[in-house]
Amino acid sequence: MSIINTPNQLPSVDRFLNDPDIASFVRDYGVPLVTRCARNVLESARQQVLAGQSFESGDLIDNLCEDVASAVRPSLRRVINLTGTVLHTNLGRAVLPASAIEAMVEVARGASNLEFDVIAGKRGDRHIHPEALLCQLTGAERALVVNNNAAAVLLTLNSLALRKEVPVSRGELIEIGGAFRMPDIMARAGCKLVEVGTTNRTHAVDYETAMDSRTALLMKVHASNYAIQGFTKQVTEAELANIAHAHDVPLVTDLGSGTLVDLEDYGLPHEPTVSEALTAGADLVTFSGDKLLGGPQAGIIVGRRDLVEKIKRNPMTRAMRPDKLTLAALHAVLRLYTHPARLAEELPTLRYLTRDVTEIEQLANRLAPIVQGYCEGFQVTVDRTHSQVGSGALPVDRLESAALKFTRPGVRRPGKALKVLARAFRELPIPVIGRIADDALWFDLRCLEDEAEFVDNLRGLTRS
Repeated sequence: MSIINTPNQLPSVDRFLNDPDIASFVRDYGVPLVTRCARNVLESARQQVLAGQSFESGDLIDNLCEDVASAVRPSLRRVINLTGTVLHTNLGRAVLPASAIEAMVEVARGASNLEFDVIAGKRGDRHIHPEALLCQLTGAERALVVNNNAAAVLLTLNSLALRKEVPVSRGELIEIGGAFRMPDIMARAGCKLVEVGTTNRTHAVDYETAMDSRTALLMKVHASNYAIQGFTKQVTEAELANIAHAHDVPLVTDLGSGTLVDLEDYGLPHEPTVSEALTAGADLVTFSGDKLLGGPQAGIIVGRRDLVEKIKRNPMTRAMRPDKLTLAALHAVLRLYTHPARLAEELPTLRYLTRDVTEIEQLANRLAPIVQGYCEGFQVTVDRTHSQVGSGALPVDRLESAALKFTRPGVRRPGKALKVLARAFRELPIPVIGRIADDALWFDLRCLEDEAEFVDNLRGLTRS
């Protein structure tokens, strides 16, 4: 193995690719990719040599190996969520149950009847696949699934209120993640927002005053990602339904997170259900599939038959339709809801939310000494903390939990060291994502179930 310290000692691209040690790269990854990476490696080496650096010839092959691996490594991959936020938008929200994953694999492995009526032997409708279960579980007449809830709201407003007015309480003009605001969505839908009431108090008379011949519908937006407390007043869905129907317009409720079951039955704070909204008089309800429902990303519209049919006929529906994998996963998740007694066991989202704090603390006590062995200079302790639901659901409610807490005793400003440690965990084969707060790195273990995998993953760190 020779030392390279001048540009002339670098091989040409052809000679480099004909090196016997490169043959396996070409065989496994193909000529175009390896050639491109080889050019990058040689050019980088040339710049290093010109800068006065030298290296062994074998480093070229090592660098090529890393460059090729980096080029094909997926940027989207699984991580371990120890942030304490169960439905973390940045980390993919709901974890799918095994049955949903199996359903996706089964549909993906070959052709499917996505838009084919097997009995009639002719073209079918992809939207029928989850509809029966959605109607059964919510009491709706019809249902439609699109790619996310923002699309569901946009499509509903564009179909029912194009070039007309929609009164909405000022206290419900929400902004969701990524700076997507309800007023902006309404503008893009082609309808005119009419703000009624004030931020903290809106009365029935405010809606009555705003309604005229230009009013297309009334809309109620569930404030799922914040709470206004104190001197407040909201108009209930039942009251809004009476006002809307008296003026012969529909009431549309956007629940945001949306849940099909009463969370109080599982020891959690109450969150309005889809059935409750429909029973109260809402003509349409929109909600997400990947939040409290615990399914894949989807926007779901349920309610009156004629209104859903009108939305379905909107040309934009095709641009927002779900794919076969989403429909397969959603159906599998909805199937779990038909057996409420087993739901908390089989649906990961509900299982995480209802996990007993004592069980989490026991897990933390087992892991603390193991993790400590990999973290020289840090003290790893077990401490009580609070998890949150996330993705705009139950924003003011917290769940008792337990965490591994990493600190630097005696260090006045440990922020930089904690960031370095957090990055080391993120660079593991399966990245581990925690949170830094109060001069400590916290690993909330509420969502950690595979203890053995977590421990094995730690081998990627340098043991102290």
